[in-house]
Amino acid sequence: MPKITQDVLKLVKEHNVRFIRLWFADVLGRLKGFAITRSELEEALESGMGFDGSSIEGFARIEESDMIAMPDPNTFCILPWRPQNGGAEARMFCDILKPDRRPYEGDPRYVLKRAMKRAADMGYTYMVGPELEYFYFQDDKELKPLDSGGYFDMAPLDLGTDLRRETIQILEDMGIAVEYDHHEVAPSQHEIDLRYTDALTMADIAMTYRLVVKDVARKRGVYATFMPKPIEGQNGSGMHTHQSLCTQDGRNAFFDKNDTYHLSSVAKSFTAGILRHAKEFCVITSQWINSYKRLVPGYEAPVYISWAQRNRSTMVRVPMYKPGKEKATRIEFRAPDPACNPYLAFAVMLAAGLEGVEKKYPLSPPVEEDIFEFSEHERAKAGIETLPGSLYAAIVEAEKSDFLRKVLGDHIYPKIIENKKIEWDRYRVHVSQYELDKYLGIM
Repeated sequence: MPKITQDVLKLVKEHNVRFIRLWFADVLGRLKGFAITRSELEEALESGMGFDGSSIEGFARIEESDMIAMPDPNTFCILPWRPQNGGAEARMFCDILKPDRRPYEGDPRYVLKRAMKRAADMGYTYMVGPELEYFYFQDDKELKPLDSGGYFDMAPLDLGTDLRRETIQILEDMGIAVEYDHHEVAPSQHEIDLRYTDALTMADIAMTYRLVVKDVARKRGVYATFMPKPIEGQNGSGMHTHQSLCTQDGRNAFFDKNDTYHLSSVAKSFTAGILRHAKEFCVITSQWINSYKRLVPGYEAPVYISWAQRNRSTMVRVPMYKPGKEKATRIEFRAPDPACNPYLAFAVMLAAGLEGVEKKYPLSPPVEEDIFEFSEHERAKAGIETLPGSLYAAIVEAEKSDFLRKVLGDHIYPKIIENKKIEWDRYRVHVSQYELDKYLGIM
């Protein structure tokens, strides 16, 4: 029995864990799972647990529905917010296997692992640090914010402090490192920043983080949402993702002390890869109808495909280098929103960057001016393109992308396209309150 498996069984006994939740994600990034008792745990760790995948979005058709959830013992963690009386509960993330025990192509975690193996074969580990913003509302029926606070406001304007503190305490009790938290720009909008780590670990953490935020809110009688743009006329919620490549000897492959921006050639080509392929993978990092209500000029939304150091109107920002902080050299990709599937989002970002590194994409000059103030002619003259303006436009870009098909694979790629087309068609035929208010009385 592998040592890590022995360690899990020992922890279960020491902490009187009675139920173990086996978690995984569907193709849209929604957390799924089921629970087993501790009497089943040893067999689960050895052979996995079978389940019917036919009702999971993007998984198998009914005639090929048998799946195996194979727990990853490295992700074992006791759930501190669950009742401890009568026994504790724990969770493990699972890799999804086919009956012949080969990796299942429809598993988003496998897509990210495959992308990270490509990076490892090139000598790199992909490191990410996302900033997942969200809103608190009084309930899930009406848009009633808890407060009217703004960026970095404190009590009494910030009424989410205690909610964030409780959330952070739970995350830290689970061994999830948090850097800081604060009130964001919009009323009742908040952010908790997670400590940089490798992308697979971070994707598991992001799934856990969203659950904990929502569960703490629910227990306090309020509602938390990662919807990208719930309030018209206010900033939407993003998932700005800081990222870099780490070499096998622990060096930051993005740092070059002799470069004007302290960026290595690897960092520049990686950035160029994200810029070149952003329109193609936008359907992954901004996957909902509502995502494109956020991706409009203004409201700090990064719609313009460009990069800079200080300029937050660009899609990619390079934080200023601080002497002695070589390991902190990174790029910040600002387009994703927190309602994406983190496994697929990190996979497409990494793959785009590696395309740039492998093919030595040249990086365009930075744009330090406020692009929101540019005219359409000025943007065209500067060669600045924009991200898709709607889910439909994103689908069009994705459908013609050989790059995206290669990254997602022949199972998930068509499933995503199909799902998004259905979502767009349902939205397209919906008659909104806006249309009734605007046209009913004059037509």
